[in-house]
Amino acid sequence: MNIGEAAQASGVTAKMIRYYESVGLLEAASRTPAGYRQYDKNAVQTLRFIRRSRDLGFSLERIKMLLGLWEDRGRKSAEVKQLARQYIDELDREIGKLQSIRDELQHLADCCHGNQRPECPILDDLATHRAGATQPG
Repeated sequence: MNIGEAAQASGVTAKMIRYYESVGLLEAASRTPAGYRQYDKNAVQTLRFIRRSRDLGFSLERIKMLLGLWEDRGRKSAEVKQLARQYIDELDREIGKLQSIRDELQHLADCCHGNQRPECPILDDLATHRAGATQPG
């Protein structure tokens, strides 16, 4: 199938298919005598794998590792689980960071009267906050 058909079958745009080829996530497609890319069912399945991995937020580096494990029939599932657990730990740290930022911003918004006067604790905090300073609690 051509790149448009592969894109439709996999849910990955033609532009991203070319990109995944350029970074080595997908083997370079065979070409017709006219130079058009040709993809088989295995390539489409790989593209679906990549798309699902991206949907879950895996980095290209991790996807490359996961593809290697997927293609290695002698792999141990413990290796895959370890990669997933590492990523879960990173997500938990990021969620904690985002929750802290949200809580701080919520506190600032709660302190703002939101009226017609110019005083605004949100802007004051943005203008005066120093790195490492303790947060208002």
